[in-house]
Amino acid sequence: MEKQRPVIELDGRTGEGGGQLVRIACALAAVATVPIRITHVRGNREGPRGGAKGGGLKSQHVTAIEYLATATNAEVDGLSVGSHTLDFRPRLKPSSLKSRTIKIEADSPAASTLLIFQAIFPFLLFSGSSDKVDEPITLELSGGTNVSFSLSYEYLDQVLLPTLENAFGIVVQRKLISRGWSLGKASRGKCSFQFNPLRAGETLTFKDNGLGEIYGGGPGDVDLEAIDVSMIVPFAMQESMMQALVTDLEEMFPDVEVNFKVTEDSGQDSRIYVLLVGRSGELRWGRDMLTSTPKKTKAKGSAMSSESLSQSLSRKLCKELFDEVSAGGVVDEFLQDQLAIFQALAEGKTSFPRTHDENGELEQAMNKLSLDEKLRKDKTIIPFGEGSLHAKTARWVTAELVPEVKWYNKGRICHGVGMQMEKVSTR
Repeated sequence: MEKQRPVIELDGRTGEGGGQLVRIACALAAVATVPIRITHVRGNREGPRGGAKGGGLKSQHVTAIEYLATATNAEVDGLSVGSHTLDFRPRLKPSSLKSRTIKIEADSPAASTLLIFQAIFPFLLFSGSSDKVDEPITLELSGGTNVSFSLSYEYLDQVLLPTLENAFGIVVQRKLISRGWSLGKASRGKCSFQFNPLRAGETLTFKDNGLGEIYGGGPGDVDLEAIDVSMIVPFAMQESMMQALVTDLEEMFPDVEVNFKVTEDSGQDSRIYVLLVGRSGELRWGRDMLTSTPKKTKAKGSAMSSESLSQSLSRKLCKELFDEVSAGGVVDEFLQDQLAIFQALAEGKTSFPRTHDENGELEQAMNKLSLDEKLRKDKTIIPFGEGSLHAKTARWVTAELVPEVKWYNKGRICHGVGMQMEKVSTR
């Protein structure tokens, strides 16, 4: 009988103190079959009307963990919307997964399908149970596709998944079936995914294990090839928003091709979504915004009001993309923290810095690791490293749940654990 592993306890107020901590913790617990307890869930989030007592599990967390609990035959306590303490004790490994066709419907139409995807995808990725080619996994999620404080379907489709494919060879076919919004009238959407899990004994491997052609180049000297625009705004706003974006992008990124990849009528003034994706080779930087038309603007109902709003939103978003690209890193603020879990699970060293490496310190550190030379490890007892508080917290969670993972150079280099699943006997 396998010895029961000690429960790892996490304080949900640590670092960013929100839902990301819960998603990464449960995802890693399910992959590594580690029991966890999270107290003060989302403890840094304000309650209704800005009150101090907020937080607790949200619908998308409950939906994702319910699936992981069933798939791993886990013992679970505190799994309900608003719960501030969660116990999650998985008992089956990902390789024990039986059903390859999965349909998940969130209780709330405003629950983010993409956050559910983030929480369960690592588990599904490691669910290959044979050394032969497995049947692909088909996943259908129902809920919100454009939700406040969440990555959108467009960001997942154009930034996160292409990066996972370019960096790790993870190929995910995806389709937006219908769009669901958290703004305006409740609207449930649906998206589908299909991918092959890693086979038993196979590890997640960085395609360029160093700072080579893909993630190297000239630090701080990025030449964008194109900027892709996804614009889902009210019909009356489309022309003014397009003109504003073209003007601002030409000013900030002269001679860079601008492609309007997605142009849709959002159907309501309360739904404005715009995503800009800068591309250079296999690198991508994304910035987006999800907002509503202010009531004062709607009351005026004039073309000038729409034009003024478009100019204001465009200017802000284009400036944010400019700042991201100018930082000289290889990922944007949001992509960096979303990649941390894959870095921790992968084999060998990976690096996705957000900032320019002026003195070549990062490349020297990577070379030292290649030569098995000693390099000072990051202290992981609190959120650490470069980037946003979300990125720092994501690294901390990986170190807490998978102690074998090593981070160096202020979180800019990760030496992953090379997670793999043993073949499960079918006898």
